[in-house]
Amino acid sequence: MTKPTILYPVLVEGKYDKIKLSSLFEGQILTMDGFGVFKNEEKRALLRRLAEKTPLIVFTDSDGGGLVIRNHLRSILPPDRVIHLYIPQIKGKEKRKNAPSKEGFLGVEGIDAPLLRTIFSPYLDSPEDENGKKDGAVHPKQSGGLTKARLYELGYDGGQNSKEKRQALLKKCGLPQNLSTKAMLEALNLLYTGEELEELL
Repeated sequence: MTKPTILYPVLVEGKYDKIKLSSLFEGQILTMDGFGVFKNEEKRALLRRLAEKTPLIVFTDSDGGGLVIRNHLRSILPPDRVIHLYIPQIKGKEKRKNAPSKEGFLGVEGIDAPLLRTIFSPYLDSPEDENGKKDGAVHPKQSGGLTKARLYELGYDGGQNSKEKRQALLKKCGLPQNLSTKAMLEALNLLYTGEELEELL
């Protein structure tokens, strides 16, 4: 069975939330590493740049920690480019945990698949979205498809002047100069289509 595609990138708290959503949907799912996003300027810069291209869906746990992360994202992203989706407060414990969370509610990873599909249903791919864009957003299917091997072929990784080439590219794209190769690859694939990337590179 083909998984439906979420139209916009989704911001979740951690890797288990990403694993859960990835089991149900195709699309770009980015982790905030919990409160780690507060100190990660690279991640915040990527999110700001990404919000220029497409709306972003914020999907955190319905507890105090999730609210703090949402409020932080509200402070760094334009409100008209952010879609807030919420899970209900359901008492329980995730299977992988020994004890419930501090507030005793299930997080994103503990929510049943049918409920998650219902929550995301307004933002899933449909036949009328065949052109791959909605509200001026880059559809996840249009992501660049750039690989580390391709970066190597073009001299952006593993070569004599690779670092300088990467920094020049990051500057041209308006991205932080200190992005790691992996982070740069992720950012480029989120921000540009394959055709746009070939032209840039």
